[in-house]
Amino acid sequence: MQDSPDIYKAGGVLVKNHKTLVNSSRGKEYFITPGGKIEAGETPRQALARELMEEFQIEVDEADMEPFGTFSAEAANHPGQIVHIEHFLVKKWYGEIRPDHEVDAVRWITSELPKDIKIGSIFVTEIIPKLKKLGLID
Repeated sequence: MQDSPDIYKAGGVLVKNHKTLVNSSRGKEYFITPGGKIEAGETPRQALARELMEEFQIEVDEADMEPFGTFSAEAANHPGQIVHIEHFLVKKWYGEIRPDHEVDAVRWITSELPKDIKIGSIFVTEIIPKLKKLGLID
C-alpha cells in the first residue's frame, strides 16, 4: 500500500521527424507521455526501459536517455491524484514502435496540438513548449 496517493512515473520523450510520441491506454481518455510507474527497487531509467519494451516492443539503453525534467500535475487519467513524472529524452531506440500491453493508440504530434484527442496537461504545458524551444519539433 502506498503512503501517499501521489503517483511516481518515468516518462520517455521520443522524437522522430520533428514530431513527438503520445499514447493512450485502453479505457483511458487522455493521450500521455510514454512510460509508466516506477516499481520498487527500480531506478527511473530502469522503469522507463521496461515500460517502453512492454508498451511498444522497443529496446532502449539507459545511456541513450538524457534527463529532460521532472514535472508534476493532477494525473490526467486519475482525477484527484498528483503525478510526478521524471522525463528522459530518448535519443535512440531499437525496433519498430508497435503498441502492445495496455496501449491502444499512439500519435506523433507537433506543437500544433490535434483537436480530435485530449492530451495530458504535463505534455501540453511542459513537454511541447520545451521541445519547440529546443527546435526538436515543428
